[in-house]
Amino acid sequence: MTEETSAGSKRKSRSSPATNHIKRHSISLNHPIVTELAPECNAGVRVTFRDVTAAAYRTKSGIQKTPLVRSGALSSILGLELYLKKEYELRTGSFKERGARNALLKLNEEERKVGVIAASAGNHALALAYHGGQLGINVTVVMPVVAPIMKISQCQGMGANVIVHGATIAEAKDHAMTIKEKGGQIYINGYDHPDIIAGQGTIGLEICSQVEDIDAIIVPVGGAGLIAGVAVAAKNMNPDVKIIGVEAMRCKSYTEALKAGKPVRAATHVSLADGLAVPTVGLNAFVTAQPLVDKIVTVSEKAIALAILRLIEMEKAVVEGSGVVGLAALLDGLLPELKGKKVVTILCGGNIDTTVLGRCLERGLAADGRLLSFTVVVKDAPGGMNSLTQALTDSGASIKDILHERAWLLEDVFAVRVRCMVETRNSDHTEEVKNILTTNFRHVEFIGMSDHSTDTLQGP
Repeated sequence: MTEETSAGSKRKSRSSPATNHIKRHSISLNHPIVTELAPECNAGVRVTFRDVTAAAYRTKSGIQKTPLVRSGALSSILGLELYLKKEYELRTGSFKERGARNALLKLNEEERKVGVIAASAGNHALALAYHGGQLGINVTVVMPVVAPIMKISQCQGMGANVIVHGATIAEAKDHAMTIKEKGGQIYINGYDHPDIIAGQGTIGLEICSQVEDIDAIIVPVGGAGLIAGVAVAAKNMNPDVKIIGVEAMRCKSYTEALKAGKPVRAATHVSLADGLAVPTVGLNAFVTAQPLVDKIVTVSEKAIALAILRLIEMEKAVVEGSGVVGLAALLDGLLPELKGKKVVTILCGGNIDTTVLGRCLERGLAADGRLLSFTVVVKDAPGGMNSLTQALTDSGASIKDILHERAWLLEDVFAVRVRCMVETRNSDHTEEVKNILTTNFRHVEFIGMSDHSTDTLQGP
């Protein structure tokens, strides 16, 4: 028995119970977006509940059930009952393991021999490398030069053949497809392959078995494979549950697909939620998710940074930007209809570089009104700087950075400009510090406030 792939070539059908139950959407295999998105996928496939349950059975020995815990602190400040699904506790630090293992286990004997290939900057590569090693399947991953060195090293340590090529993930994928054509490896798309989508859906099965009477599940959205799988599982087990997707404002590929009625290329920009920066959602993922997703919202970089900070401070959890967007939407007041409801948000990954984490924490503090940056003019004489530092000491602010500038203050040769950044307890404390500065000093300019404004205030 054979089936036509989107590229028009024939291949053997896999002997799996799930294969016979995959439904095709009405979108044609000749749809113009297919070649751009995923020529290795069966374009127009709608993943079913049976596919997800089969994936759960298939992967149960290799994927641990992740914790789903109620956050008392966050529930209190948000005014709802919030549960956190901790996917970052999986071996490679993200939910990607579920789909990767399912896809690898679905390979037939011939496909296992030739191995698999994928393009990824991080989590999908790690998942394939780890489970490929566990199952004895050769894995090649093409990673762009912007991929973190730590993740490249981890993939190599897990036995994968790592090729660093291309300035972007798109260039890395083109190179991977070239290698595939020459070597015959099976290309596994990280978010649109039907077996990947079915594997991600096992999260939905777990959530519904761990907490009863859930009102809503909030899911990060990048390529849409995660929300597609979770929606299939959750809606079949609880038709009343609301499935809400959250995108980064700097990459709204699913929102643009909804407007167009099909996947289209969206503008992408650098984001703290880098794992969601997929310019075009998967076609299979889109046709699966579209009838089941109740709402999509987008969150700002400020909200993402604040959510990372809140999880570290309140839950002692280090979660990457892509994984916190659900919490970010709640903190930013984008989902007021969930007040008083029982809500689950999926913390889908924890692979964040330490340097990026440091930047996120600083931005989170700024977004929370706990960092104040300003310049102030003081006397260029003994005691001038002391008057400033003493005023800050008396206010209770903590100096994080300070710079003395003489050359750029031209109007007064007997004065000096001081650039300073201080940490405060909260936004109210920040206002107190501002008042003290403007009362005691002249030409105070506040920069980098929580609303990114610049204020210039004249003192006495």
